[in-house]
Amino acid sequence: MKMVKKCSVLMLCSAVSLSLAACGPKESSSAKSSSKGSELVVWEDKEKSIGIKDAVAAFEKEHDVKVKVVEKPYVQQIEDLRMDGPAGTGPDVLTMPGDQIGTAVTEGLLKELHVEKDVQSLYTDASIQSQMVDQKLYGLPKAVETTVLFYNKDLISEKKLPQTLEEWYDYSKKTADGSKFGFLALFDQIYYAESVMSGYGGYIFGKNQDGSYNPSDIGINNEGAVKGAALIQKFYKEGLFPAGIIGEQGINVLESLFTEGKAAAIISGPWNVEAFSKAGINYGITKLPKLENGKNMSSFIGVKSYNVSAFSKNTELAQELAVFLANEKNSKTRYEQTKEVPAVKSLANDQAIMKSEAARAVTEQSRFSELTPNIPEMNEIWTPADSALQTIATGKADPKQALDQAAETAKGQIKAKHSGK
Repeated sequence: MKMVKKCSVLMLCSAVSLSLAACGPKESSSAKSSSKGSELVVWEDKEKSIGIKDAVAAFEKEHDVKVKVVEKPYVQQIEDLRMDGPAGTGPDVLTMPGDQIGTAVTEGLLKELHVEKDVQSLYTDASIQSQMVDQKLYGLPKAVETTVLFYNKDLISEKKLPQTLEEWYDYSKKTADGSKFGFLALFDQIYYAESVMSGYGGYIFGKNQDGSYNPSDIGINNEGAVKGAALIQKFYKEGLFPAGIIGEQGINVLESLFTEGKAAAIISGPWNVEAFSKAGINYGITKLPKLENGKNMSSFIGVKSYNVSAFSKNTELAQELAVFLANEKNSKTRYEQTKEVPAVKSLANDQAIMKSEAARAVTEQSRFSELTPNIPEMNEIWTPADSALQTIATGKADPKQALDQAAETAKGQIKAKHSGK
């Protein structure tokens, strides 16, 4: 989700028994008795605590403990933990975006989890990988998300839906008149623009032979990235995107144009399903379109997770709670209440979930997507890349010049802030 700046779920296949999913690490009777009367604090995402209400009640009854659930925007929880953790007022379990894991571990904010391999195997490979730092596990996946295409069925039918970004460009040229628009996207932000740039060979970080990220290999300004940015620039230069969707308020303008019936299609994510439904929009959801080279537009995979605070005074019980909240049964219940797509492999084939158009679109788009890098150096990419894309969108710089500058700025910040690792 863009709010996280964000967020390769290859959803899917294998089933593990529900009884195993619910178990987690075995505890001794002495461990159970020592937990009696304890209190755990869970920081859950805003307006999402309904999804774990029953699970929390069951855990309290089984362990004879009290669990207090506090709602906080999940992208802000690590920032709050930096202050509240040392003060003793933080959570035992929190939820956070996967791309913040590396930074949080480096800062000593998260507790390593010791979870059996059979529990880890419940989740899609990409989602569990998002929780790994130096081959150690620091969380369990709660939900996954990718960007997808929302379209207004009252403005364009599914049968006439353009299949490529170039076709959407042509459609927008016929449709956009300054007050109404065809296709819109927040391409002035790397979270969204990466979908185009990577399709032509751009990338954030290269990979080492062992699959880890190489922060010295930055690909946001290579030939493919520049080609993708040039395609993006056409939408702005020809007035197919309104000036209002550039910058911090862009997401509000984009969503308003869609809910007001003034945009035929936008790139957004499953986090907007409920909002668009409440707005009464007759919308459809599908994967992102292809590019002219035949490749599908990519996207970042965002993973929400349950993690244990390093400041918790009851880390073993907190780990048990994290495992319990993220198991197969409770993941499905949470989906039913929140519509967040679960990361559990077996649920990818669950009929009740797959009848959701949003879940199907996320699952399909995941095939063309990759994890948002979770290393600390990723923090040095967002701002320079976004700044470059905004100068490209406003015509203040050509793509190569802007992206070269962004890459140099990112390299300088990585060297200054992370060279001591």
